[in-house]
Amino acid sequence: MPPGSNLYVGLMSGTSMDALDCVVVQFDEPQKNNSPADAKQVVLLGTVSLPFPDKMRKKMLQLCEGGYTEKQQTGELLSWAELDHQFAKLSASAVNQLLEQLTIDPAQIRAIGSHGQTIRHFPEHACAHSLQLGDPNLIAELTGITTIADFRRRDIASGGQGAPLVPAFHQDIFTDNSIDRVVLNIGGIANITLLPADNSQPGSGFDTGPGNTLMDGWIRQHKNKPYDHDGQWAQSGQINTSLLERLLSDDYFLRVAPKSTGRELFNLNWLNSHLMSEPDIKAVDVQATLLELTARSIATDINRSFPSGEVLVCGGGALNSRLLDRLQIHLKSFDVRTSSNAGLEPLWVEATAFAWLAKQTLDGLAGNLPAVTGAAGPRILGGIYQA
Repeated sequence: MPPGSNLYVGLMSGTSMDALDCVVVQFDEPQKNNSPADAKQVVLLGTVSLPFPDKMRKKMLQLCEGGYTEKQQTGELLSWAELDHQFAKLSASAVNQLLEQLTIDPAQIRAIGSHGQTIRHFPEHACAHSLQLGDPNLIAELTGITTIADFRRRDIASGGQGAPLVPAFHQDIFTDNSIDRVVLNIGGIANITLLPADNSQPGSGFDTGPGNTLMDGWIRQHKNKPYDHDGQWAQSGQINTSLLERLLSDDYFLRVAPKSTGRELFNLNWLNSHLMSEPDIKAVDVQATLLELTARSIATDINRSFPSGEVLVCGGGALNSRLLDRLQIHLKSFDVRTSSNAGLEPLWVEATAFAWLAKQTLDGLAGNLPAVTGAAGPRILGGIYQA
């Protein structure tokens, strides 16, 4: 890696499993003043998003569900090995494609930060673990760039949840000493980062519950569409209050932080178990209720955390105007905006965060916030796979 380089690549694929996001980022020195943060340290040089082939996406979703018989477990292991290889090749392709597009020599990049695709996340299991697809050895080999990966397991090894990890980045980039801020990432799962204006107070955060994952799964099942554009289908339905309250009664919403979750809990099987008590409900009303579930669960946690302030929304959910409207209704004391108002476009925040995490690792700095994950202390995250 070139000495003194401040160019990094970030790779991110979330619980929505819709595409692999890739960014090239330049990190400038932090501003040494007390002016409001506006992501001035981050210069996004280029982006690319590669959709997953349908067959690959279906296999990844199946792998998330897991098998239980000996035969299924053997097939699961073979599927994992195949997808681990495919995901790494797609990751390397995204990096090489973007660098060629930007006419940047790979030798100019200090490191790639690769999140991979989470297929198991059980931080509270007796054998706590979090597993991601995307062999970093292969990424380093195919790009010629040092690759940092496996960010979650060191935090878990120190007693943490291994998630969410982006709050440390949010705190570094988005803290504003003039206002209490919440950074809300709405991917498949939603998570919040709480950034007090008083910098003597630590930042914190956690997964609030489902973001887009249930809405995406439901519309795919009933309309064969990957997502509900602008929440239009949800807006045409009616919220079923009895179903909503039943969904909100899940133990996860009652737990205190630190906590994290994923498709292992919030999936269509979970939803269908609740729908057994609502056999006559219309599909469109389920969609309306799922959007409200996301908005209510997020807003409840934010209202408990700060009396007022600003909410910066990022992730795919930031493009759902119906969801943003419902959030604003439930967050009357907050200004709900997208992260573009603070200098970083919503769809690229998480990929940028993993470029930042790679920088932290190589600089020998912690990448977790113990107040968020519950780890025993700050930890340098990730394994380094040399070019």
